Amino acid sequence: IDDLNIFPVPDGDTGTNMTMTMQSVVNELKQSNTNRSSEICERVTRGALRGARGNSGVITSQIMKGLCKVLKDETEINMRIFARAMKSATEVAYAAVSKPKEGTILTVVKAMSDNAQSLKNKDMEVGFEEMIEAGEAALEMTPQLLPVLKKAGVVDSGGMGLVTIFKGMYMALKGEKIEGVTLEEVEQKSDVTDSSSADVLNLGAIEFAYCTEFFIINIKKKTTLADIDKLRERLMEMGDSVICIGDLELVKVHVHTNTPGKALTAALQLGELDKVKIENMLEQNRALVKKYESERKPIGIISVAQGDGLAAMFKELNVDRVIEGGQTMNPSASDIADGISRVNAETVFVFPNNKNIILAAEQAKALVENRKIIVIPTNNIPQGFAAALAYDPELSVSENHHNMIHAIDHVADGQVTYAVRNTTVNGINIKKGDFIGLNSKKILSKGRDLSTATMKLVEKLKEKNHSIINIYYGADVKEQEAEQLQMDLQAIYTDCDVELYNGGQSVYYYILSLE
Repeated sequence: IDDLNIFPVPDGDTGTNMTMTMQSVVNELKQSNTNRSSEICERVTRGALRGARGNSGVITSQIMKGLCKVLKDETEINMRIFARAMKSATEVAYAAVSKPKEGTILTVVKAMSDNAQSLKNKDMEVGFEEMIEAGEAALEMTPQLLPVLKKAGVVDSGGMGLVTIFKGMYMALKGEKIEGVTLEEVEQKSDVTDSSSADVLNLGAIEFAYCTEFFIINIKKKTTLADIDKLRERLMEMGDSVICIGDLELVKVHVHTNTPGKALTAALQLGELDKVKIENMLEQNRALVKKYESERKPIGIISVAQGDGLAAMFKELNVDRVIEGGQTMNPSASDIADGISRVNAETVFVFPNNKNIILAAEQAKALVENRKIIVIPTNNIPQGFAAALAYDPELSVSENHHNMIHAIDHVADGQVTYAVRNTTVNGINIKKGDFIGLNSKKILSKGRDLSTATMKLVEKLKEKNHSIINIYYGADVKEQEAEQLQMDLQAIYTDCDVELYNGGQSVYYYILSLE
């Protein structure tokens, strides 16, 4: 699924985004100790939303949410009920996208839903299989609905991901074993660690107030190893963060619980207690919250960027936090929400800096309380810098919002990467391995060497009113090569100042902005 790139640009992340979204669902389900439909559906909805990555992941999370709105009240599911759930899933998914585009994952889920309405009286297994076939047929038609897919000769990757998920459901429904590899979820976190802010943010998540620790010594003769295991199980019923380890000589216990007395009483059945320590975590956090609230400022900013150099530049421009991510590495809605929550401000501006992250940034609003969140729809790093430069701490939220939007509308941006397949785009014949220059809208140049492709791109972007050419070179470009490019461009464009910065980004050899 990652290989289904609609442009000869190594995007390659749709399958990963959808996998990570569903893996978050699995992780959430692992924490459930019941099979009640209401709780299962609540966990699926929560897990999908928190793990949603990229547009495809966010839409997938909404499809799951729509399904669960119907299924949460059911104890048994037949095709009639599931058809109703599919209709709900389609409605919620379409509602999540401000400008729904056909030829995408939305088209596929709608086709499956429409087909399901005619299968209400069929056996669940039979109906489910036919519904998937309808989805596959719609997937094959996506190139006819979206010209960019037709030019590249691929089907929609998000639609392919959705069909794959439903095929997995169908295999589970039939009791078939699914072969595959284990995916360990990788949390993408900001490189900035603020322990005090983290403690404050965890206040709302504290379900069990008392951190209770002790040793069990002088173990009773009648106590067995099985009794220690039983104590661990009882503690897990009383709270979380349970550690109960040791042998018949000494046992160490740690548990977060609202009933420390019960934990101590249960342990006394095994032996004597020693070094008992009980701390009120709520009281500790109240002091932090008081300090945190007193230091709150009116406006904060977070930005998404990949590369140490780019992150450092954003921080120099008054950006409070930088979330690691970008092309091929989209942060989830939960990652963005976490970044927002860690900015101690009444209003937080968010710069996604990638069109595939904007929807996840909007989705993050539902995960954050006590903040006004404004997403500035920056499609690339240059627009992010323009928005940051437009910020004035002396102005109001509405004035800054207006200035930022105005600033990103006047940015000439460019990126240089390489082609991963032979294709023709915008009348440009591209071969695998060519270096290609593009802006946020289309491919503008190509070259068999990096310098040629970059010089041609600047030529396409340059306008008479431009006086500055900014070059941000990536991790795969040597400093000497970048400096040579700077000198070559300066020799050609004598009316401009050519500035060079080490961005450290992956994927793009160069990111350009002209102003």
